[in-house]
Amino acid sequence: MSALGSTDALLAYDREHVWHPYAPLPAALPPLPVESAAGVRLRLADGRELIDGMASWWCAIHGYRVPALDAAVRDQLDRMAHVMFGGLTHAPAVELARRLVELTPDGLEHVFFADSGSVSVEVAIKMALQFQRARGRPERQRLLALRGGYHGDTFGAMSACDPVGGMHELWTGTLPRQLFAPCPPAGFGAAEVDPAWDVETTALFEAHAGELAAAIAEPVVQGAGGMHVYAPAYVRRLRELCDAHDVLLILDEIATGFGRTGGELFAAAHAGVAPDVMCVGKALTGGYMTLAATLCSAWVARGIGAGEAGVLMHGPTFMANPLACAVALASLGLLEERDWRADVARVEAGLRAGLAPAAAQPGVADVRVQGAIGVVQLDRPVDVAAATAAAVEHGVWLRPFRDLVYAMPPYAIGDEDLAAVAAAMCAAAKAA
Repeated sequence: MSALGSTDALLAYDREHVWHPYAPLPAALPPLPVESAAGVRLRLADGRELIDGMASWWCAIHGYRVPALDAAVRDQLDRMAHVMFGGLTHAPAVELARRLVELTPDGLEHVFFADSGSVSVEVAIKMALQFQRARGRPERQRLLALRGGYHGDTFGAMSACDPVGGMHELWTGTLPRQLFAPCPPAGFGAAEVDPAWDVETTALFEAHAGELAAAIAEPVVQGAGGMHVYAPAYVRRLRELCDAHDVLLILDEIATGFGRTGGELFAAAHAGVAPDVMCVGKALTGGYMTLAATLCSAWVARGIGAGEAGVLMHGPTFMANPLACAVALASLGLLEERDWRADVARVEAGLRAGLAPAAAQPGVADVRVQGAIGVVQLDRPVDVAAATAAAVEHGVWLRPFRDLVYAMPPYAIGDEDLAAVAAAMCAAAKAA
C-alpha cells in the first residue's frame, strides 16, 4: 500500500510532481497505475489486466515474474546487491562479459558495462574519439550517422540522432554537429544498395574522412526514429566505407539485439559484418534491471590504452552492478533454453497474419513486420489518446508515437494473446 493511500491520491500526486518520458508536467494524459505484472500481463490498480504489447519498451522479452530470473536476483541478493567496480571485480560481471564475447560478432573481445543504452552510446563515442586521438589524429572528432536514426537522450547520443525528423531538434546549435547520410530505402530484402544512396554516402566519406572518428548505425531496424526497416546490404556497405577511409564502425544494437529482428541474435549478423564497437542493452537483463554494455575489438582497446590517458575515460558508479549482471546471465540462458528463434518466428508469423487487415484500412500508409516487431504506419500523426484508449478497450497496452502504432511483444507471448495485440493495433490505427 502506498503511503499516499488511495489510487486517486497517488495519481493526484503523480500529476503534480512526477515527470514521465516525453510528457508535459502535469501530464496531458493520466498514466495508468500498474499494481503488478505476471506473464505478459500488467494488472492495473482497478483490477483490469492488459497484455503488454510493448515488452516494457522492448526489454521484457521473457515477460514478468519469470521464475528463473526471479531466482537469479534473489540468489545474488543473498550474496551482495552492489559493489563498486573500481579496483574490485566479481563473478557475475566476468561471466557476463565472457558470454557477451561468445555471443556477439567475432572480434569484439572487450566489454565495458554501462548504466543504460544511452550511456553505452556515450561510451562508444568516447572510445572512437580516444582511439583517434591516440593514433595522432585528434582532428577526427565527428560521427557519420544515418537519417532516421535514434541513439538515446544523452548529449553525445542525441547528436547522432536525426536532427530534423528526430526528437532532438530543440537542441540544434547546442549539440556537436555530426554528418548524416541518407536514410536507407525501406525494405529488408534488397540485395544491393540503391545507387543514389551509395553515391551520396560515399561522397560524404570521401569529403570528410579526415574529420570522422566513426560511423554509427542501428543495423536493419531503426527504432525510436521511426521503426524503419532496411536491408542488410546497407550495413555491409557502411562497413566497406569505414574500412576504405580508416573510420570505426559503431553498431547500436540496443533495440535490435538478442533476437528482436528475427533469425539472428544480433542484427549485424544479417549483414555478415562485425563492427569495431557494439552497444547492447534493453533486453540484456530481460527487463529486470537497467544494464547495458559497449563491446570493442582488441584493436580499438589497444589503441585507447596507448593514448595519453592510458585508460578509457569513463566510470559509472553502478558499473557492472552484480544484481543486473546476475539476472542478465539468467536471461541469456533462458533465451537459449526457450529456443528464441522459434519464439520470434512464431511472433513474426502471428503479427503478419493479424496485421494484414490493417493494410486496407483508410489512413494506413504502410504495414510492416520484421522479427518480433509489428508496425502500422498512418498517413497522419497518431491521436495518442484515442489510439491508446482503443487498445486498452481491447485489453492491450500499446504506446503509439508520431505516425506509428507498433508492438514489440515479449517473445513468451501466447498465440491468443498475440492475436489480441494485432487486433488492438488495428483498432488503435482506426481510432487514431
